Amino acid sequence: MRQAIEITGLTKHYGKHRGVEQVSFSVSEGDIFGFLGPNGAGKSTTIRSMLGFLQYEGDIRILGKDARRDHVALLREIGYMPSEANFYPEMRVREVLRLAADVRGADCSAEAAKLCERLEVDTGRRISELSLGNRKKVSIVCAMQHRPRLFIFDEPTSGLDPLMQNTFFELIGEYVREGATCLLSTHVLPEVKRYCRNVAILKEGRLVSSGSVSDLTHTNAKRVQAVIDGEERDYLYSGDLNTLLSELAGHNVTQLNITDPSIEEIFMGYYEEKSGKEA
Repeated sequence: MRQAIEITGLTKHYGKHRGVEQVSFSVSEGDIFGFLGPNGAGKSTTIRSMLGFLQYEGDIRILGKDARRDHVALLREIGYMPSEANFYPEMRVREVLRLAADVRGADCSAEAAKLCERLEVDTGRRISELSLGNRKKVSIVCAMQHRPRLFIFDEPTSGLDPLMQNTFFELIGEYVREGATCLLSTHVLPEVKRYCRNVAILKEGRLVSSGSVSDLTHTNAKRVQAVIDGEERDYLYSGDLNTLLSELAGHNVTQLNITDPSIEEIFMGYYEEKSGKEA
């Protein structure tokens, strides 16, 4: 399968401050790829390097092109949505969309109209009149209206109501089925489990894990909720369950519930180096 994104040994320092260090991962064409990590992990540095906004060490190839040498041409094939998009406040939405299309030298009017209808965007209103959620929807249309081969979204659903979140992912699914690829940087972990096939996780500027969502969320750990000797206990247990039951046999257990951990707990295990308590 061809790769839409290939990052090898990406390293970027801001003077004495860490950006990212030896980050390497790839994204296959047609994938919806989750890009995760706590604040300050290096996700934005990686994305800005991909877009040609930063100088860096290492190699980045996007859609078969070199991200340094061909970044101007690549920007025509990428739909980028930053986590916070700023528009001229007195411009009307239709003017913002036309400006974004004109910058690309493209007529996006038909696709923009379809997207505005699906996302319920009022193109006659001024940006200054819009709520955060509606400004977010304008940003989504700007990133999608030229039908790019690669979408790069940074926290796209924050500020959207649940109905619009569903509509957004329906649109992504439609474009991906037509051949596009999506890199999704998000903190909403249920979105990753529901929509992404593969994921990369950064922490403190380094890649800590990458692979399929199903592989990374497979764990032998269990969440144990119990009342032991009159004390409520709630913890993750990663040992053998028979050993756990043997250990509990010497205590007065009046309540015991053993379940799989949530996706948030699993991914937080990658974010934070800590071991679950044991009985």
